[in-house]
Amino acid sequence: MTKTIVETDKAPKAIGPYSQAVKTESMIFVSGQLAIDPESGDLITNDIKTEARQALTNLKAILVEAGSSLDKVVKTTLFITDMQAFPVVNEVYAEFFPSRSPARSCVQVSCLPKGANVEVEAIALTGN
Repeated sequence: MTKTIVETDKAPKAIGPYSQAVKTESMIFVSGQLAIDPESGDLITNDIKTEARQALTNLKAILVEAGSSLDKVVKTTLFITDMQAFPVVNEVYAEFFPSRSPARSCVQVSCLPKGANVEVEAIALTGN
């Protein structure tokens, strides 16, 4: 089995020693995405809804670069710093996964990199 590193300028560059995603013949593993604007490199923290939307947009851009799509996501994990924000994050999540949603976990964490409030990672099938 081979692995390919996935990189795109349409999502933020990795802020540590990791890849945006790793692709094998059948699966894509996308690293946790924050609400970082890929052009400016700035974290978007206007509100939790905007933050969740940008994190999911970054996830989508990486999947597209890898030759996949949101429709091929089989598992996501959401990390949020305040479980009280879950209904709002869930509302935005439903915009990106309106039907046949993937399996998902949502975990409250004490903090996230750069002071973010939400992070999302995913495992998807390749486009093949």
